[in-house]
Amino acid sequence: MVNEKKVKKAVRMLLEAIGEDPDREGLVETPDRVARMCLELFGGIDLTPDSFLTKQFTAEGDQIVTESDITFYSLCEHHLLPFYGKVHIGYIPSGKVAGLSKLARTVEVYARRPQIQENMTNQIADAIEEHLNPRGVIVVVEAEHMCMTMRGVKKPGTLTTTIVTRGVFKDDIAKQQLFLQMIRG
Repeated sequence: MVNEKKVKKAVRMLLEAIGEDPDREGLVETPDRVARMCLELFGGIDLTPDSFLTKQFTAEGDQIVTESDITFYSLCEHHLLPFYGKVHIGYIPSGKVAGLSKLARTVEVYARRPQIQENMTNQIADAIEEHLNPRGVIVVVEAEHMCMTMRGVKKPGTLTTTIVTRGVFKDDIAKQQLFLQMIRG
C-alpha cells in the first residue's frame, strides 16, 4: 500500500535537495500530485493475477489464442523512470480460455510496480501458465526505456524486446514463427 504521507514528505525533501523551493507557486501542490500519481503507477504491487485469470471458459480445439498490442506503462526499478510499449501474448489452451480483458489486466498487475522488462515478461508467462495450464504460452514485450532515451546513452526510439516461450512453444520454431506472423499482421 502506498503511504501518501511519506511520499509527500519525500517529494518535498527531493525538491529541496535539488535546490528548488517547494513553497513556490508551481511546486506547492507537487507533493500531493506525486502521491496521487504513485497510487496509480504502483497499484500493481498489491495485486495478483488470480482474480483475473480464474474467470475461465471452456474452449475446444488447439488453436493459438493471441492478444497483441496490449499497451503498458511501467517504471524501471533502477532509475524510477518510465518504460512503455506493447505486450503480445499467445497460448494454446488445454480446454479452458481466459476472458480476453483478463490477459490485459494481468499485464497491468505486473506493469504497475517498479520493474524490469525481463522479469515482467517472465511473470506474465508464469501467471498464464499457472492459472490456465495451457499446452504452451509465448509472451513478447517491446518497450522503450526512458533511462536509455533521456539520460545515459540518450538513444530515443531504441526498443528492447524480450520473449518467453513455454510448453509447446519452447522448442517448436514453426509455432513461434506463426505467432510472430499473427502479431505482426
